[in-house]
Amino acid sequence: MSETTGIRITASGCNYAQKSGDLTVSHPLKLVPRKVFFTKGVGSHEDALVSFELALRDAGIEKFNLVPVSSIYPPGCEIVEQEDGLKELSPGQIVFCVMARETSNEEGKEIFASIGAAIPSDPSLNGYITEYHGYRNGEEDMGRYAEEMAAYMLRTAFEIEPAKTFSVTARAVVEKDKYTTVVAAAVFVI
Repeated sequence: MSETTGIRITASGCNYAQKSGDLTVSHPLKLVPRKVFFTKGVGSHEDALVSFELALRDAGIEKFNLVPVSSIYPPGCEIVEQEDGLKELSPGQIVFCVMARETSNEEGKEIFASIGAAIPSDPSLNGYITEYHGYRNGEEDMGRYAEEMAAYMLRTAFEIEPAKTFSVTARAVVEKDKYTTVVAAAVFVI
């Protein structure tokens, strides 16, 4: 560190050194989640944004800066209970998630948000997460559909059947004179 004028920090196998006001990284940071939990929530309010906040509160993830990512289930990622995943996160933390979200103020309409997952038996392979949202029409099971589409992606990517599929779905009927929001999310722990 003879050339450095600041501090050296090592975190998650990456070395950072500050030199003359510039931050240099000697190894690229890999943001591959170790764990994931699945959650859902519903919120209603006269204001659309507040209904979304209430849905996040119901899901238990309102305290984080949520960053949406695409639908890859990371290789070797462990599914944990929501309570265990939340213990590893801090308020204000940037948290990556796959989220389905629907907001409506059409009284009496049923809305849904669903996350489906397909996990391979080989932990060195990635799986898939799908997100669906919208208005529910009739008896279709949108959670099952989300699972089936995640399984389809896994089959067509690796020509294998998933070892496990499941879904998490939030449903709600839109209240009179209110916005209603439903969310479903796969929340990653780095």
